[in-house]
Amino acid sequence: MRTGSVSGSRLTGGMAAFVLAIGLGGCAFSDDVTGTVAKAGPPPARAAAPPPRVASAPTGSSHPDMQPAALRAAEANFSRCIAGLEPKARQAGVSAAGFRRLTAGLTPDMSIMKKLETQPEFSRTPGEYVEMLVSETRIQKGRQAMAENAAVFQAVERTYGVDPYVVAAIWGIETNYGGARGSYPVIQATATLACVGRRQAYFRDEFVAALRIVDRGDIPESHLRGSWAGAFGLTQFMPTAFQRDAIDFDGDGHRNVVDSVADAMGSTANKLKRGGWKPGMSWGYEVVAPRNFDYLLADKSIRKPLREWAALGVTRASGQAFPNGEATAYLLLPSGANGPAFLMTDNFRAILSYNPADAYALAIGHLADRLRGGGPFVTPWPEDMRMLSRAERSELQQRLASRGFDPGSADGTMGQKTRVAVREFQVSVGMLPDGHPTGDVLDRLRN
Repeated sequence: MRTGSVSGSRLTGGMAAFVLAIGLGGCAFSDDVTGTVAKAGPPPARAAAPPPRVASAPTGSSHPDMQPAALRAAEANFSRCIAGLEPKARQAGVSAAGFRRLTAGLTPDMSIMKKLETQPEFSRTPGEYVEMLVSETRIQKGRQAMAENAAVFQAVERTYGVDPYVVAAIWGIETNYGGARGSYPVIQATATLACVGRRQAYFRDEFVAALRIVDRGDIPESHLRGSWAGAFGLTQFMPTAFQRDAIDFDGDGHRNVVDSVADAMGSTANKLKRGGWKPGMSWGYEVVAPRNFDYLLADKSIRKPLREWAALGVTRASGQAFPNGEATAYLLLPSGANGPAFLMTDNFRAILSYNPADAYALAIGHLADRLRGGGPFVTPWPEDMRMLSRAERSELQQRLASRGFDPGSADGTMGQKTRVAVREFQVSVGMLPDGHPTGDVLDRLRN
């Protein structure tokens, strides 16, 4: 079904048609935005699936399914595992012929297991992560990409009420505006994760969804390449997210987020709207807390109108007033009390629906502001902050539990329960209770 088509619109600014080289192939941007708006050139021809990798190397994970013996057993059982998923695929609408064709000769890529344990949101500090992504090069390239696709972004905002700068920021951070989409065959990557490692239950749905995308003709298999985790396209949709949120925005009869800028931007805006985006509202504000501020209020579960935060002495770092005092927000300290602080609105949570990592959503919001002409954050990121490895995060959780605090499972994931437990521990030993799990907190727990 044709949804929010941009057919008949034209780019403004008198820009001539030209070809911009982006990543895997040439991307032709035309000043005539009709049914073939900004179609990216085809990716390289499909390469043969790589042979199985040796799975005996340690991954650094304590999870039983990530141990060398378990990985070897899963690798040996891979073909049987895939065959066992046929009923699930058929129930989801994959044809019998399609399942046989797309899984014939499929082998696992065991190199993915290492990547499963080294995601950048966890190995870098929030400041390093944000500054890496919101670079001057990406800002300038994003402004150029938005100008070249002005009619698409205008139609996206008109149709969905989503800030086009946020949509463009997702494009920029996910694939550098199409230049870094990833080269992993999505079907092989999701098949590997569906049958090997610690997240099989989650990735079985992704694998089946990837099969369905190709089987129904949305995207050719040779074009369905992306990250090691199975995300693909200009704004990196997971297969199940594609099934739920992708739309045919250019009206050509296909939901092709790989080759059509219009489909990718429209689908991204649709996903944000479904995630709760509210028109006319910022994603958040950099703020400054007063002296002797009660950092126990820095909790995602504590939401207050902006006017109430202002009454507590919390002010915008820019010195400007909050534009809507009735909008509710929570206080986020991504690097603890010594780094930048932010009041996050419902639209920040909408960005989190795209990727649930705070540092990721913060980078998206900040890049969007920079694309529209805003400046850097006012408060500098702390330079002496040490992030914890997964093993250290698990140790921190175990030590918190041994002292009577409840951090949840000792899985190395710093969720809300762990942050509350950290804050309670900080209060008990006289540390500033910002709930931030740093090396200093772990050192105090060890002593």
